[in-house]
Amino acid sequence: MNRYLINLSYIGTHFRGIQKNLLKDSGHVEDPHSVEGVLEIALKKFAPVNEFKIKVSSRTDAGVHALHNTVHVDLERPYGGPYKTHKLTQRLNRAFGAQGLPLRILDTKLVPMTCHARLCAKSRTYMYRLGVLRPQFCVNPNMHPFSRFVPIDEHDRCYFIAHEKFDIERLKRVASMFQGYHDFRTFMSVARGNNRQEDPTYTLRNIDYISIDRGISMASAFNRDIAEKYYEYWDIRIKARSFLYKQVRRMVGAWIAAAENRISERDIYRMLTVPSQRSWCNQVTVAPAYGLYLCQVEYDPEDLQFPQDEFSGPAEEKQTIVAAN
Repeated sequence: MNRYLINLSYIGTHFRGIQKNLLKDSGHVEDPHSVEGVLEIALKKFAPVNEFKIKVSSRTDAGVHALHNTVHVDLERPYGGPYKTHKLTQRLNRAFGAQGLPLRILDTKLVPMTCHARLCAKSRTYMYRLGVLRPQFCVNPNMHPFSRFVPIDEHDRCYFIAHEKFDIERLKRVASMFQGYHDFRTFMSVARGNNRQEDPTYTLRNIDYISIDRGISMASAFNRDIAEKYYEYWDIRIKARSFLYKQVRRMVGAWIAAAENRISERDIYRMLTVPSQRSWCNQVTVAPAYGLYLCQVEYDPEDLQFPQDEFSGPAEEKQTIVAAN
């Protein structure tokens, strides 16, 4: 039996999410509509002799994208010995390409059995992409959202908003309140079946850093010029060891509401310092999933590396890579 850490990226638009959903009512155990499900189906083509279970490092919801996410899986080869990791990567990508799936394996590593994709992760970095219509194009406040130009290349890849008095400096101020150690209960969406969320310490989290920087259009050359004429792009990056269910999208939604003056900075402060579902402002809309990207999952290199006396594989297998650069 050998353990493999798989680094993958995907566009979440057409997936139900990363986590597999067992279709109990129909009796099927395969789930071709989740990232985990299609990866499991592809791995079965390698005919391992064991019943395996994929463990994900970070759960992403329906519509959320990942530039870098990780999973681990234990596989036992029929004739013993480990699978060649480059062959796993190649054959998995060939299978996804043949099915037209927006999923790509970036790297596969043979790791110790003590390495756990979720428990060994030291941090996770998310990015939320905003496209804010420039003030000179907000001359008609009654313009229907579907009448505005949106580059088709970035459909479901960026959250495009239009507000004549959108204040990015105000967004930066309220976002800076969230850095550090806080109780984020107000910003947690209640997940069914998660009994741990009743623990009063469960919602305590430390945010390592938050940065809000100018971004660029990811559209093709022709549309990029038009997109950047109409929109100012902003990349919101948030790094922490772990996050609560929908925490990032709820925080970003609150910051946008403050930037649009739908709520005050005092409202933001209250939501953060009086942690309760009752502190949530009804004027806030949760930021849509399609603007969110999981960018990086970091590990201690020592957690990925075999002790010298236990590993004698090829030199390239001894290298350890953080899940994203």
